[in-house]
Amino acid sequence: MDSTPNLSFLDLVNRCDNFHLPVNHGSVDPTTSTHRDYVVPWTLSQSPDSPVIGLLKPEIIDVLLQEPEGTFVIPERASPGSRYRVSFHPSIDTPSKRTDAMKKLCQRWRDSGTIFQDTIGPKKWRNEMYPVYRNPFGVHLSDSSNYLFEMERSACSLFGVATYGVHMTVYHEGADGSNVRIWTPTRSRTKQTWPGYLDNSVAGGIPSGMSTFEALVKESMEEASIEENIVRTRAKCAGSVSYYFLTAEGRLQPEVQYVYDLKVPSDVDPTAFQPKPLDGEVESFDLLPIDVVVAKMKQGLFKTNCAVVLIDFLVRRGYITPDNEPDFMEIVTRIHTRFEFERW
Repeated sequence: MDSTPNLSFLDLVNRCDNFHLPVNHGSVDPTTSTHRDYVVPWTLSQSPDSPVIGLLKPEIIDVLLQEPEGTFVIPERASPGSRYRVSFHPSIDTPSKRTDAMKKLCQRWRDSGTIFQDTIGPKKWRNEMYPVYRNPFGVHLSDSSNYLFEMERSACSLFGVATYGVHMTVYHEGADGSNVRIWTPTRSRTKQTWPGYLDNSVAGGIPSGMSTFEALVKESMEEASIEENIVRTRAKCAGSVSYYFLTAEGRLQPEVQYVYDLKVPSDVDPTAFQPKPLDGEVESFDLLPIDVVVAKMKQGLFKTNCAVVLIDFLVRRGYITPDNEPDFMEIVTRIHTRFEFERW
């Protein structure tokens, strides 16, 4: 675990929002390039107006070339006057067909013993389906036209598709807003990802077919033993953060995290609000003063995206301001990125 001291808030943002499209993205045919840093649009079809649903690195395309015919279209070179793109085969033209094709592919890769085992192997497999949308910033559950298909959670970063989660900060404060203390979990040492790091009070992905708030209710009980009625009556939506994360394995992970706050009332027994481990994903919870939380953030002890959620909390609470943080505008804009989606 990283224990580098004295990271700035911008350093923490840079660790999370750490992928940016090359300046010449889309202007060079990757089939004629010797560079391995290019990313290729993944689209529904080869039509020039087909939506881009993800970005593929060359090593992903190399493996897709070995897939059975009739699943993907991978041109030998870009068509005249159009950008190079990888797409589904024209016969894979409905949400159910796309879901089925991706399910079979992901399971083959998982069971191969050799293909991207650091990301999708049996030890990394999540057995949880994530939705893929035509427009990652569009309407989700209530708009069936935006939904395209669903795929295994652990494979999403291989295909550079946007994913979604929900994070909640459970905190105490004094009557005058001072003495803020945050319930801070330590992730289990056996977690598939980021074992032993500090996390947000409640955090989890939003599976396909589930609303944001229902995912929060589910995660609050499963991870922290916080009862449903408390979450439904006390949790308040506070916005979202977004960033484009390049993983240590070189995978592409654009993410949106919906952010909630739950302030523990001062006039009730706080016992019911105290989070406790339940499903084994959290080792322990500690109620930490905000200055201690910040110190641990700057030591690099938090999971990278959880540090970003806390930075958002600190901005909203007036802890980070334009007057005390010289990189204020850079920080605020970078934790609400659009992934350069219009350039995909």
